[in-house]
Amino acid sequence: MRCIICNSEDIQKKIVDEEIHHGNDVILVPIETLVCLSCGERYYDRRTMKYLEDITEKIKSEKTELIQIGQVLRTTA
Repeated sequence: MRCIICNSEDIQKKIVDEEIHHGNDVILVPIETLVCLSCGERYYDRRTMKYLEDITEKIKSEKTELIQIGQVLRTTA
């Protein structure tokens, strides 16, 4: 398999954090997927896409437990 972005053959399975945005929050969802080690392009199979869609729906309907791992602050100026 070659990367469709940079044409590299250096593609491996890795655990990455997919970001789901919900209001002002960013929720990190760890998933295992193919990643190009040269440019970072990610390749998702159908099962992974379905999993991300299901998690997104659970987040929207508040049917999943979320753990706060940090806090981001900004100035008003």
